[in-house]
Amino acid sequence: MDTPTPQQRFELVTETYPPEINGVALTVQSLHDGLIALGHDVGLVRPARPGEPTDESTALLRVDGAPIPRYPGMRFGLPSGRKLAARWMRRRPDAIYIATEGPLGWSALRAAHRLGIPVATGFHPRFDDYVGRYGAAFLSPFVFAWLRRFHNRADATLVPTRELVEQLGAQGFAKVCRLGRAVDTARFHPRFRSEALREAWSVGADDLAIVHVGRIAPEKNLPLLLRSYQALKAERPRTRLVMVGDGPDRAALAEACPDALFAGTLRGEALAAHFASADLFCFPSLSETFGNVTLEAMASGLPTVAFDYGAAREHLADGAHGASVPFGDEAAFLDRFLATARSPRRTEMGASARAAVEGLSPERVSRDFAELLTALAAPLERAA
Repeated sequence: MDTPTPQQRFELVTETYPPEINGVALTVQSLHDGLIALGHDVGLVRPARPGEPTDESTALLRVDGAPIPRYPGMRFGLPSGRKLAARWMRRRPDAIYIATEGPLGWSALRAAHRLGIPVATGFHPRFDDYVGRYGAAFLSPFVFAWLRRFHNRADATLVPTRELVEQLGAQGFAKVCRLGRAVDTARFHPRFRSEALREAWSVGADDLAIVHVGRIAPEKNLPLLLRSYQALKAERPRTRLVMVGDGPDRAALAEACPDALFAGTLRGEALAAHFASADLFCFPSLSETFGNVTLEAMASGLPTVAFDYGAAREHLADGAHGASVPFGDEAAFLDRFLATARSPRRTEMGASARAAVEGLSPERVSRDFAELLTALAAPLERAA
């Protein structure tokens, strides 16, 4: 019989959280809910949304925030060090997890240091890559140095892959630990395939629907998605491209590809149905720390084509689940995408992809997360 884990008090600090839809927000929500399910006392700190008060309870502190340029609906938290220090002096956490490296995250890190509270940080978006894709490549080395300085002040930096543990360690990041990612295999499942939805897309039984899920933005490398789709459409004219998500490049993409279908931002059953009703997931992004959507596509029974890093490096078996393409080789990506779309084993690949991720339960990741935070707190408890 497992020994019950003593209850701990943890605080999670993040500058993005649902109903915002992005990988960081959904990952933090899953960790938050998982800790509560394990019986821990969990507080959340996030920016207030427009119209919300900046008030406080034991479970939630909402702080002042401001809109993020070019990211509609998303906000960053303003520095809140005094408010955080007062909160943590009143009710001291055993450990703190800081998910984002913005102004709120920095102020949380400084407040925790002053109070001697152990901190784990999450290495999530590749901001050093993002600035290059938004026309400021000269800033990338400075942003990377800033990220390294932030994370090296923590007691542990959590990353989702073995690849990132090695890469960041070689680049001067200290105390890097792997915390794997999970996928809700009950929510993302082939049983949600909808013939009515395919009919709405004008996709017949012998036609192909290609789906992309993610922000419609420069960091997602969408020109390669369009080239791949257009090459397949030249062979199979009834192929459809379904774009799930929104972002600053939506209008330009719609103009460049007027026959693409734009579903907007989806969650829950609607998102699951869009995954399961497609035939192939195409994900050419080069800027992910992980790429949760890769696991969601695989769980939905879709053969998947992605570059060989992040989630694909960890979980996508080349040739068995679709194609895992050498990083950055766009010619190879196009070739492998077409080969996967043509393959008579496409349905078998999707079934194998589903089987490969069935064991990636959110409950297991939550237990690992709780154990890591508890281990950070243990030296202080022994000293006391």
